[in-house]
Amino acid sequence: MPKFVFVFVFVFVFRGGTPDSPEAGRKLTDDWNTWLTDMGDAVADSGAAVGVSTFVDSKGNEVSAGDPVSGYMVVEAVDLQVATAHTKASPILSLGGSIEIAPVVQM
Repeated sequence: MPKFVFVFVFVFVFRGGTPDSPEAGRKLTDDWNTWLTDMGDAVADSGAAVGVSTFVDSKGNEVSAGDPVSGYMVVEAVDLQVATAHTKASPILSLGGSIEIAPVVQM
């Protein structure tokens, strides 16, 4: 009898980890592409880098808060533990960045 494996979708939100030179940027790009390839079919959407973000409070005022987002990616995994394991080889971590992982909630 076939076994069913449920797959969940997670958003990886990258913060920081910005290269400080063109050479570091090229290395990050090369390492990033290797990381994506190594994750294979788990990558549902390779996402994108994003520009400098702006924080807005409940009154509509721009405020300074936290470490701005530097990019995102969508990953499929059987659970949070597997999703987290995929982050271990992320090149953004070697540049001092961090990765926030959140499950996508079906509405």
